[in-house]
Amino acid sequence: MGALEAPVSDGIALRAMTAADLAAAHALTEELRWPHRPADWDQAFRHGEGLVAERDGQVVGTGLRWRWGPRHATVGLIVVAPACQGRRIGHRLMTALLEGLEQHTVLLHATAEGRGLYERLGFERIGEVRQHQGTALPTPPIALDSGWRLRPATESSLPTLRALDADARGMPRDALIDELFREAESTVVLDHDDHACGFAMLRRFGRGHAIGPVVAPDAEGAKALIAHLSGLNAGRFTRIDIDFDSGLAEWLETLGLLRVDAPTTMLRGAPLATRQRGPRLYGIVTQALG
Repeated sequence: MGALEAPVSDGIALRAMTAADLAAAHALTEELRWPHRPADWDQAFRHGEGLVAERDGQVVGTGLRWRWGPRHATVGLIVVAPACQGRRIGHRLMTALLEGLEQHTVLLHATAEGRGLYERLGFERIGEVRQHQGTALPTPPIALDSGWRLRPATESSLPTLRALDADARGMPRDALIDELFREAESTVVLDHDDHACGFAMLRRFGRGHAIGPVVAPDAEGAKALIAHLSGLNAGRFTRIDIDFDSGLAEWLETLGLLRVDAPTTMLRGAPLATRQRGPRLYGIVTQALG
């Protein structure tokens, strides 16, 4: 992955990330007040490939990429220690991470500070994410029309969950969905006439719990899934990162989940192969994983 560098004039070199670097990577995100737990870093590393920027034996930057099938990838956790910012470390990490992905569609979620860098590297804005979080309020269930119901997912649901996620995200992420399902506190499926049309997961992440991914055929289905899981988590810290175009932002605030951030969704390469009619991704897994 990428041509690893000898130290340049500032003494900083890139090398492959190993499991031994995860404690230092977690310390970097803690310094920036990002919410990631060691377990979140461990999960991200298991599914991806990482680089670290190192100076005098100390990790001062990180970046990871995740390949999803033969043609898709996501990039994230581009972190540079505050004391080392302004030295093009992020640019060097991104350039190395993108080597070998020339024929891939690459997705990322950019902070306001990083957007200019990603545009210079060929990424284009395709949307926005709204990060909502807070202490979830008790939430009444959403009334569903006749023929629709929510049910718990089981191990036998996994092939369906994988297919729904792949259709909605536009890239296959079977191993990730399998792991998220096994770690989730609750996974609920939205059925129409006994045919699965969507699902959502409640799982540990960051400062508490996260709801995501959320896949549904329409906004009302997404609301039913989110309200169910938010209600289960009432009284506890809950986070969800939604597609801004979903129209759910104001409704989420009534659940106690206030908007705190608005990253830009960016893409390099061919458009994602999502269907015009079919399941839609209303809530992402994480800003790094997509």
